Amino acid sequence: MSVHDALRSRWLRTLDAVRDEENAPGPLPDPLPYAENLMARWAEPQRRYHDTDHLLAVLDHIDTLATYAADPEAVRLAAWFHDAVYRPDRSENEERSAVLAVRALGEAGVRSDVTEEVARLVRLTVTHDPAPGDTNGEVLCDADLAILAAEPEAYEAYTRAVREEYGFVPDDAFRAGRAAVLRQLLGLERLFRTPHGAALWEGRARANLTAELETLTR
Repeated sequence: MSVHDALRSRWLRTLDAVRDEENAPGPLPDPLPYAENLMARWAEPQRRYHDTDHLLAVLDHIDTLATYAADPEAVRLAAWFHDAVYRPDRSENEERSAVLAVRALGEAGVRSDVTEEVARLVRLTVTHDPAPGDTNGEVLCDADLAILAAEPEAYEAYTRAVREEYGFVPDDAFRAGRAAVLRQLLGLERLFRTPHGAALWEGRARANLTAELETLTR
């Protein structure tokens, strides 16, 4: 099954679980155009890491962590939207993605409480620092950051892809900015908040981040 087909199947399954057909004023719209619009966004040419492969990986990680979330379907929808608007040269991507989620999910017939939660979760990916007890936030943030705990070869491929996305930034400025991001992540008391992430991803992620930071600041 192609990435496109796998994503489309997941979208249909998730959307079906959260639509409010009983209270809809009329027939709900066809869900497929929403999937196609989102996948087109995730396949935009400026993306090298934040692409459909990343989206599918995040959804896979959410499946692994789903038992920890209060509302796994809201978390899955938030994954679809968390980088739906992505321009590396802009700082308001998460806010614009959250606004898109509210508009699209409202049109698609998703319950208002779920839509509000999705928007909140998308905005949370600005900091990846959920409050204690925010299990939905913990699952989304852990799934999004799981690449940090990849094996060295995969982690190196991730860092190369991120550099390509910021190809318009001169090397010195990129190194300084990337180093600041790495220090912010390393400064978190915990990178991963779910029991699974804390046990299996934390140590390897910190080793990867530390090694990258040392390379950048040599």
